Amino acid sequence: MKIRRILCWLLSLALLTGSVYTADTLVRQRRLARKTVRLHVIANSDEAADQAQKLRVRDGVLACVSGLTADCETADDARKCIAAHLPEIAEAAQRVLAGSGYDVTVSLGPETYGTRDYASFSLPAGTYPSLRVQIGEAAGKNWWCVVFPTLCTAATSDEAELRAAAGGFDEDEAAWITEEQPEYRLRFKTLEWLQKLKELFS
Repeated sequence: MKIRRILCWLLSLALLTGSVYTADTLVRQRRLARKTVRLHVIANSDEAADQAQKLRVRDGVLACVSGLTADCETADDARKCIAAHLPEIAEAAQRVLAGSGYDVTVSLGPETYGTRDYASFSLPAGTYPSLRVQIGEAAGKNWWCVVFPTLCTAATSDEAELRAAAGGFDEDEAAWITEEQPEYRLRFKTLEWLQKLKELFS
């Protein structure tokens, strides 16, 4: 009987610790989300020409948005700026698509992402403000990145960390997305599992 009570106590402690750990991880992800604007470009199809076109549209959109948000100091400023210039961003994408016969749809809103690993940083699964660019039928593979802070073009982890700091990330948040540490990877996995559970029961 005493062993059973000890086991119950240990299980309760483990569940409590896991809940606190998970809650802290969610809080961290939501803080990151408030400080970022993601970019999601969806190709017309998976045909090689459409996939190549998707990357050209990405470059055109990045150039346009980088210019528009150059003086923005916070993600909130960037979101307001992007929202006010959606037609201009759509025009930049449409110029790339000239002669293709495809239309482009551009919108800004919340989107749910899985964990994404880039060359110089990673972002955990969760819901983020997102600039969404849909080309033609938007039935092809996606391309994701971050337009604020300007992490898409960061070549190294050090550069990504500096850009994250310039965009309002504190030292811990910048380290969380740029450093390859087992604890961070486990936290990212925890968020992925939670997201999958949410999808199962929704």
